[in-house]
Amino acid sequence: MKKKSISYAKWGYIFLIPFFVVYFIFSLYPLLSTFYNSTQNYVIDRGSIDGGWYSTAPEEEEEEEDTFVGLDNYSAVFSSDDTLMKSFGNTIVIWLIGFIPQIAISLILAVWFTDLRLKIKAQGFFKAVIYLPNVIMASAISFLFYTLLTKNGALYGLFENMADGKSILETVWGARGTIGFINFLLWYGNTTILLMAAIMGVDPSLYESASIDGANPTETFWKITIPLIKPILSYVLVTSMIGGLQTYDVPALLTNDKGSPTGTTMTIIMEIQKRKDSDVGKASAVCVIIFIISAVVGFAMMMASEEKKPKKKKKRG
Repeated sequence: MKKKSISYAKWGYIFLIPFFVVYFIFSLYPLLSTFYNSTQNYVIDRGSIDGGWYSTAPEEEEEEEDTFVGLDNYSAVFSSDDTLMKSFGNTIVIWLIGFIPQIAISLILAVWFTDLRLKIKAQGFFKAVIYLPNVIMASAISFLFYTLLTKNGALYGLFENMADGKSILETVWGARGTIGFINFLLWYGNTTILLMAAIMGVDPSLYESASIDGANPTETFWKITIPLIKPILSYVLVTSMIGGLQTYDVPALLTNDKGSPTGTTMTIIMEIQKRKDSDVGKASAVCVIIFIISAVVGFAMMMASEEKKPKKKKKRG
């Protein structure tokens, strides 16, 4: 008689149940709820909202309004008199200020640390120092820079002449630059580690062959390293862009959630936070737009990073 084989496949599905439960409750349901709320004139009246930090109305006076308005919230978002698009522009500018030096310096450091010819000593120490800011909370670094750069701060006098007697945080590009620099400081170590892993995955024989053929380091970098680590570069770009669109804690803490000066550091998430009670429908529409932009850019980068396979020639009969 043949022995019955025991199947353990069902246990795999059983162990996946907690993941799907958590996913449906904390990810899928909020996502679908956001799509639904974006088509509603959904308002929770809790009185006046001060910068997104607190409400002045008692809880017993809360009133909810929920009426279907279709795509009106989306058209309102793109209207010229709304501050949401300005906040979106601020977010992109602040992200670029931090991302451009982040990817440039991370690439340089990754190439240096993976180049065996340089023989850099104490690499473990330098890697730990580079990655250390990523471990520190963004709120802690934000409060540190606020204390240093605000009036009577330790670095206030250094930038006083550049800011015409004001704190550098009270100038447009000073505040934007500080936020971008903090974001750069927090994430360039993580980007460096990712790029190092990608470069170390390149076949060393390719570099040896290029060296034998007379290629210099610059040609090797642009013609071998960059094309072969393109998938990781795409991953870094997409994840950094998504994180940049979600920027909230650093500018909120540096400006007390006001987006000062004159709203030039008000990010899209700060705007959503400010409208979380007074205009839920429009805030949800912005969230949907961010979701679509992230999905489209992510898909485009994924397609761009894929290697094109040569088409097979059809055999003639």
